[in-house]
Amino acid sequence: MKVECYGASRPRDGGTVNEDAYWIWRPSSIVAALCDGAGAAQHCAAHVLRLFARQIEGGLLQVQSFPAWAHWVRSTDGALAGGSETTFVGIAVVGDRVLGAYTGDSRAYLVNETGCRILSEQPGRRIGSGEAEASPIHEPLDPHDTLLLMSDGAWTPLPLTIVHRTVMAARMQDFADLPSMLIDVAGKHGRADDMTVVALRRR
Repeated sequence: MKVECYGASRPRDGGTVNEDAYWIWRPSSIVAALCDGAGAAQHCAAHVLRLFARQIEGGLLQVQSFPAWAHWVRSTDGALAGGSETTFVGIAVVGDRVLGAYTGDSRAYLVNETGCRILSEQPGRRIGSGEAEASPIHEPLDPHDTLLLMSDGAWTPLPLTIVHRTVMAARMQDFADLPSMLIDVAGKHGRADDMTVVALRRR
């Protein structure tokens, strides 16, 4: 199965520090994650993603098991409790499905010809709060489906109809450009925060 995955991130207008971060792993199956730090947390998102990457690259996190994702979120939250906080949304392609977890208000969307659907309906506490609990992502990934991970700076200005229209309009273009296209569209609708998008598509 052929899967493409790309990301893009920009600081808020006039900003010099980006509190968002994303990470994509491609050696075998695709794994991707996005974090959005809260407050003066420009290093927190990147730090959490480094911790996550070590687990994936070392084969220590069994991505096909939601309890393993939930345990990683709880243990990371406990280790960082009382400091800066960050959202987390991560996914892995396992066979013909996408599995993962999220906590905080960064979002995951599934987009195809029939519409655009939010996969992260119940945002929880951020990692670092001492109260983070992961919620699952578990969805079939059909040919031509697109999965999006978006920080609140990117998704807040965009209703589902515009996300769907932008993804459908980009089908005949280079898929690597889709994250930047969504950020451009979000910027035109009002940009008050850092903006990050990771896009994954089954071909």
